[in-house]
Amino acid sequence: MTTEQDEIQTRARASFKRLIAYTCIAGVFMVAAVLTYLGSQGPLNPTIIIATTLGVFFSVLLGAGLMAMGFLSSSSGHDDAAAAATDHSALSHDPDKPAG
Repeated sequence: MTTEQDEIQTRARASFKRLIAYTCIAGVFMVAAVLTYLGSQGPLNPTIIIATTLGVFFSVLLGAGLMAMGFLSSSSGHDDAAAAATDHSALSHDPDKPAG
């Protein structure tokens, strides 16, 4: 691996970690917003609070985390390597030449 590729992957990982941190912050705000809304509709028991907190937080984290993984894959060069490995146009195929 070249130094340039290492630098690209280092920047991609830093960007990924930043996206995950922002996602966690957004998840906390979403949980607070949902619990505030549910609290305005009626009393909350501990079971509802725990279930809502876990459900909302991990749903936000999962959705944004998967999107962040797509960005990481694209920006770190993994997508280019996979595309080059499956590039069928690089194969020389002569339709006039008989198989075998």
